[in-house]
Amino acid sequence: MSFLALKKRAKLLNWTVAIATLGAAAPALAERGEDGELRIMFWQAPSVLNPYISNGYKDIEPAGLVVEPLVRFDPDGNMVPWLVTEIPSLENGGVSEDLTQMTWHLKPNITWSDGTPFTSEDVKFTYEYCTSPEFGCAYVSKFASIESVETPDDQTVVINFDVAKSFPYSAFVGSFTPVLQKKQFADCMGTDAVTCSEQNFMPIGTGPFVVEEFRPNDIAVFSANENYREPDKPHFAKVVLKGGGDAAAAARAVLQTGEFDYAWNLQVAPDVLNSMLEGSDGKLITGFGNNVERIYTNLTDPSAELGEERSTPAHPHPFLSDIRVRQALSIAIDRQLLTDTGYGNSGRPTCNLLPAPAIYRSSQNDGCLEQDIEGAKALLEEAGYIDSDGDGIRDKDGVRLKILFQTSNNAVRQDTQALIKHWWSQIGVETELRNIDGSVFFGADPGSPDNLWKFYADVQMYMDGSSGTDPEAYMAYPVCDEIPGPDSQWQGNNIARFCSPEYDALVEKMAQTGELNKRAELAKKMNDILIQSYVIIPLIERGRLSGVSGDLDGVQINAWDNELWNIADWSRAE
Repeated sequence: MSFLALKKRAKLLNWTVAIATLGAAAPALAERGEDGELRIMFWQAPSVLNPYISNGYKDIEPAGLVVEPLVRFDPDGNMVPWLVTEIPSLENGGVSEDLTQMTWHLKPNITWSDGTPFTSEDVKFTYEYCTSPEFGCAYVSKFASIESVETPDDQTVVINFDVAKSFPYSAFVGSFTPVLQKKQFADCMGTDAVTCSEQNFMPIGTGPFVVEEFRPNDIAVFSANENYREPDKPHFAKVVLKGGGDAAAAARAVLQTGEFDYAWNLQVAPDVLNSMLEGSDGKLITGFGNNVERIYTNLTDPSAELGEERSTPAHPHPFLSDIRVRQALSIAIDRQLLTDTGYGNSGRPTCNLLPAPAIYRSSQNDGCLEQDIEGAKALLEEAGYIDSDGDGIRDKDGVRLKILFQTSNNAVRQDTQALIKHWWSQIGVETELRNIDGSVFFGADPGSPDNLWKFYADVQMYMDGSSGTDPEAYMAYPVCDEIPGPDSQWQGNNIARFCSPEYDALVEKMAQTGELNKRAELAKKMNDILIQSYVIIPLIERGRLSGVSGDLDGVQINAWDNELWNIADWSRAE
């Protein structure tokens, strides 16, 4: 679609979609499995069901039907005991006075789906599994500062920290760090973790469903867990989760044809969704957390001739290493138009990686909300990039400003790419667009050249955010040790390959700070370092937007945890 067509569509938008949260009324009680089959469309198909080897939502959320954390977040961001009796605190004695120890008490009589007891040894093992050397666990930052895990008895887990941990709720809190069964994963430590296909594809869990069939990047079939701790749940006997296609087809399958009951992550233009809602008994539901659509700039050289060292810190990027070039790319973007065109009421333009909760939102970066094409040109001139041969593309010392811009394949992201390419062309930057199937782009295969961790491009775009309202673990992603590379099997969350001792020191300081306002100031400083160095370019604060059939009860969309967090409560309306 052309730039003019996109702009015209943005002006004509009249998105009147009713944004609602379902499940205000409790569904009628049903026997386990009484409501038959539930059909869910994940157009970005899952490629693995072990969250520790993938940080893609397309993998983590389906995995949540099976494997569970000790604590979840509810739709308001509150912590909810899930596999434990209560949240440890100073008041109830669960957190020691010196803040170096926390004790969890597991709920009694919980079993794994194979009927064996769920015990503290499983929790301890999961900690050892993720922190095992040479693994490259996707969420090792959530275990930061844990010195050891003790198991005084089968129902008690004692976590010891190597510093005073004023906010200790990270590991095993939220869907990113569930508990794995020790018996099943015992032989999957270290470098063996990614090779354990059976375990990673068909984990045993404590959740409401068990994996019946899994075909990576295609389909996952789950059946009700007969050993689930709530006797009448889940209400559905089977969940069929189909992957593939695109977001528009997923929306159509729920809102128009009725082939599916739930369509996840509807990144579809608002006017297109509006037309689908006409005459439909389906609904759109949304919830805002702190998910941000952003562009990562690659601070390293992705050139193929570098072989195994491409996109590693051994080779700085030929022009994105210059902050003036990165800043020019950012201020050339019209974030409001991107929001109007692609997101409507489910998006807000943002200049921060931490737009919520409000206490963590910085006010120091709001200048990005105003597009500045002339300012971007001036920055490139200052950096020495001029159009030496008159072809419209700036260059310097034989290096042309030519960018490979990659993202996952869906209509809204392709529209966003087209707009950004147009604006970058206005400042003398040539942009080649690359679209990768979401199942591959967000996939965990360390052998794939096309996933976001390899980052074999100059810039890439996708959404990310934190689990829960506290940003400590999320803001620890860009530390030096989290840079993906061959030595970590390309695991790690520092996608931009950013390394700053100042930033790492703030991460360490936050881990030792308890007072909320002080933690907020540290989070803002970290946010501002990343934004003002333009290594990550925020675009849009995205609400989670999904489609639900008219006869599905109990759904509560949750932007702070797994979108399917309460699937055990879902039922078919009578």
